Amino acid sequence: MKFKDYYAVLGVPRDASLEQIKKAYRRLAREHHPDMAKATGSESRFKDAAEAYATLKDTEKRAAYDALGSAPTGADFSPPPQWRQDFGGGGSTMDDMDLADLFASMGRGHPFGQGKTQPRKGQDHEDAVHISLQDALLGAQIRLQLHDGEVLRELDVRIPPGVRQGQKIRLRGMGGPGRNGGAAGDLYLHVELKPHAVFRPVGKDLYFDLAITPWEATLGAEVEVPTLEGPVLLTVPAGTRTGQKLRLKSRGLADAKAERGDLYGLVHLETAPHPSADVKKLYAQLAEISQFNPRSTAASGAQHATAVH
Repeated sequence: MKFKDYYAVLGVPRDASLEQIKKAYRRLAREHHPDMAKATGSESRFKDAAEAYATLKDTEKRAAYDALGSAPTGADFSPPPQWRQDFGGGGSTMDDMDLADLFASMGRGHPFGQGKTQPRKGQDHEDAVHISLQDALLGAQIRLQLHDGEVLRELDVRIPPGVRQGQKIRLRGMGGPGRNGGAAGDLYLHVELKPHAVFRPVGKDLYFDLAITPWEATLGAEVEVPTLEGPVLLTVPAGTRTGQKLRLKSRGLADAKAERGDLYGLVHLETAPHPSADVKKLYAQLAEISQFNPRSTAASGAQHATAVH
């Protein structure tokens, strides 16, 4: 049997918490997922990470693994007799198994090698599913390609409306096969929202940058803005300033109860980069008649601060 250092595979210390192990696995799964990564060896690293996580996330399997001690990855080893007595069913042969099979054979609550005639549920699997903001809001039917060992599986998965970043979707019976007539394990899909060209999600709310002209900010206007469901009109109040947030109620993402977040436009003023002569003339006239000085407050504040010092 060849030894594998599961902690080194995930890049975590041997005393890592379950949360650290989960975080490391999710990072590696995203980085090396066959559907996302094209680098040589990514598929192998993805499988190694899944194998390591399947063992270390389970309290009993992790205890059994830790009891094996440590050895260089790839080194030949055999579980010691005491380990076989504590975890291996007292004499059951394990010479024809590899490390992954050894721990996969451990039924929840049963030592290795025992209860061979009892039904055992298959192993639960985890993977990531990358979806658009529109799919998160409205739901979708997508096809996933998943690697189960050496087998490539294709699954049609229904994404329910209102899923959120980091949420887990459970697919019953889509995990590893059961043993001795046991039920198949489940597949848990971790939802990852794809970056959007316009919107930035924050919980259920969405944010986008809203560029307006100086005259729209001064006089007020009705401007067309994008939403996930198509363009709508947004009222820009007279006197709007850079940095303000203009809200469109219930135009954000949804939750499982179909309650919508809001959509916020973050205002910034834009001026024409190459104004015409007529436009420059109008700006010159405005400069002559306007009494507005945006630096007057800051200037008086600076003088006051100097006097106090």
